[in-house]
Amino acid sequence: MILVTGGAGFIGANFVLDWLATSDESIVNLDRLTYAGNRQSLASLSGDDRHIFVHGDIGDGELGARLLAQYAPRAIINFAAESHVDRSIHGPADFIQTNIVGTFQLLESVRAYWKQLPEEGRQSFRFLHVSTDEVYGSLAPDAPAFTEDHPYQPNSPYSASKAASDHLLRAYHHTYGLPVLTTNCSNNYGPFQFPEKLIPLMIVNALAGKRLPVYGDGQQIRDWLYVGDHCAAIRRVLAAGVPGATYNVGGGNEKANLDIVHTICGLLDELRPRPDGRAYREQITYVTDRPGHDRRYAIDARRIERELGWRPAESFASGIDRTVRWYLANQDWVHNVQSGAYREWVEKNYADRQKMGS
Repeated sequence: MILVTGGAGFIGANFVLDWLATSDESIVNLDRLTYAGNRQSLASLSGDDRHIFVHGDIGDGELGARLLAQYAPRAIINFAAESHVDRSIHGPADFIQTNIVGTFQLLESVRAYWKQLPEEGRQSFRFLHVSTDEVYGSLAPDAPAFTEDHPYQPNSPYSASKAASDHLLRAYHHTYGLPVLTTNCSNNYGPFQFPEKLIPLMIVNALAGKRLPVYGDGQQIRDWLYVGDHCAAIRRVLAAGVPGATYNVGGGNEKANLDIVHTICGLLDELRPRPDGRAYREQITYVTDRPGHDRRYAIDARRIERELGWRPAESFASGIDRTVRWYLANQDWVHNVQSGAYREWVEKNYADRQKMGS
């Protein structure tokens, strides 16, 4: 038995589905079901006794203690987090509460549980914390990629809150001996991603005939990681990672945001042409950049490859093709997550951004 937090969100749901597709080991899935948590993403597990869903908050220490006592998991994987930079700029409080205070409360519950395990159980137990490359800050165009030893230089409320949670994990390992593992991943994409993030937002807006808002000049560079590859990396770190270690997980695909949008438009032109026969690129609109927008992230993932033998299986070409096809085939899922709250958020974030031309 393992306990997964945030397992109804984008990466968490993909992990739960992948885990139960390849293992008979059961999962307790704790999720608060915020706007980005969606039980429909787990609909294929309906009736599967290996999946135990619990609606709750990692910040609820009493609930955490009860679940640990009841199910006695051999490992915790913490996906639960507020994760959208734009939302953190508009409202940082939720990020502080979930990513810092929530992680602290979870660590306290886990520490108490772990201390009372027999020696063999303490030795084999793991707490794996899923974090982000954004904690490292921004890179110059010609700078080497982030290694695990790169200093933390977070530039947004989101990345600062994740940096704080990473530091808590480190402190609990060095102070209490808690066997923790931390992964810092690059930009994920793939099925079940909430359409506030770049790739699903572009797909959804393109199909709806809406503008495709590109921040600034669109030359912000990210390393793109297919979510299935990320899930495989997490399984590998859980199985063989060294307690106290950090592992960077990247896709080896540095791409500018504008290039991503052009790729999506090209795929949609091929797979779902516009009724008027015109190109989706005509919907691209350049808008004012967001405050403090980091220019470039890049991940050096040689440690996880060298020490644990993991490397991504998907190229960007294969991963983005799979992703666009998934969204085209799952329009009901997309429609159901686009609640009034989602529409209000998109309006708030993009409506007041000055159009910069096309």
